[in-house]
Amino acid sequence: MTNLSTEMLSLITSIPFLATVEAENAPIVLSGVLLSLVVIYLASKLGAEVAKNFDFPPVLGELVAGVIVGVSALHLIIFPEGGLTSADSVIMTILQWINHLSPTNLASVFASQSEVISVLAELGVIVLLFEIGLESDLRQLKEVGYQAVVVACVGVVVPFAAGTVGLMMLFHTPAIPAIFAGAALTATSIGITSKVLSELGRLTSKEGQIIVGAAVIDDVLGIIVLAVVASLAKTGEIDVSNVIYLIVSATVFLIGSILLAGIFNKTFAAVVDTLKTRGNIVIPAFIFAFFMAFLGNAIHLEAILGAFAAGLVLDESDARNELDELVKPIADLLVPIFFVTVGARADLSVLNPAIPENRAGLLIAIFLVLVAILGKLVTGWAVFGQPEINRIAIGIGMIPRGEVGLVFAGIGSASGVLDKPLEVSIIIMVILTTFLAPPFLRIAFGNPIETPTTGENNPEPALVEKSQPIP
Repeated sequence: MTNLSTEMLSLITSIPFLATVEAENAPIVLSGVLLSLVVIYLASKLGAEVAKNFDFPPVLGELVAGVIVGVSALHLIIFPEGGLTSADSVIMTILQWINHLSPTNLASVFASQSEVISVLAELGVIVLLFEIGLESDLRQLKEVGYQAVVVACVGVVVPFAAGTVGLMMLFHTPAIPAIFAGAALTATSIGITSKVLSELGRLTSKEGQIIVGAAVIDDVLGIIVLAVVASLAKTGEIDVSNVIYLIVSATVFLIGSILLAGIFNKTFAAVVDTLKTRGNIVIPAFIFAFFMAFLGNAIHLEAILGAFAAGLVLDESDARNELDELVKPIADLLVPIFFVTVGARADLSVLNPAIPENRAGLLIAIFLVLVAILGKLVTGWAVFGQPEINRIAIGIGMIPRGEVGLVFAGIGSASGVLDKPLEVSIIIMVILTTFLAPPFLRIAFGNPIETPTTGENNPEPALVEKSQPIP
């Protein structure tokens, strides 16, 4: 029997064994997921309450709580990225002690449990963007649309050009790594900024609508830039056809969704009137949101863009107010998973200058952080025809890179185009911009806008009414 035949026979006979192992591990994976959710929810709630007591946005508390329970401190919520193993996880240690797992089975449980939490986090940001879309006013967003486009373009071009040229001239970084690092500076985390705007009651303000619109466009432009630099890293040349495809598909998807809003809303209203059982509004709404998210992902954009577009469309429906209230409890369950895991993935050990390989990256990191902040801060002055607008708040709202910046760093690391100092620098830039933006956005806007609430114990400020006109 040949070696190939032997290997095939071994593989075939091992498949039932692997399936049995996976089936045996399924209850343990569920235990790990449940224990992880207990940690995540406790951390998010405690962090949010502490942040609110200090008059900071609760989302900042959730991010900091994520750092504490994550790879930087307690190792309760960690992921396999960066070479971490089941032995590094406190939760896996507990499961091994309870179930007497072998190292192989423990590694399998760790991988599966981490994947489940990651998927739940992705669902969390999809629900968040759907909720933000519902809370946004499509008419107001259209009114500031041209302003948002200008802000987004400035927020991509300025940091990309300054970062790339600065790295090449000041630090003599080769062209392709410099371009990749410059591309990482273009991202904006719409999830983090929009959540803070919502908590401050500023989401439907002129500034809030410009920031959200620009962040959505920023994501589209960021996807295109990422596709360009990724192809450049792999082949040394840009796939022009792929870039054109991304531009056309993103434009058609977003504009087409908005233009067809009237048709979607009529269909949605007819479905809601037909259904008589429980969930007659929220279930069709999430079917539509998840389908739009699927379409965005399927055409190589982002699922969150599809979810946001779905929220904008349904915001015009007759059932909007009721749908807003029905979505909030679902968001309360899933969104904290996203923010805690963003913090949990942030490895603050890269800030330790005692580690020799970090020192070279710290100077580059200082440069990247300055470019990252100033490159987005100038976007506030790209707004024209609005003399009374809060330009500083717009610039600060565009600063956080969050999970989007981490995606750039991850792809750059996986492709081998980034050396360790540059990779560490990008991670530091992502961490600092993510954590600096929420408190400074709070300072830029001042006190939250509050309106009367229906319950005495509701600690969250209510959002301003959507019908409030733009002056």
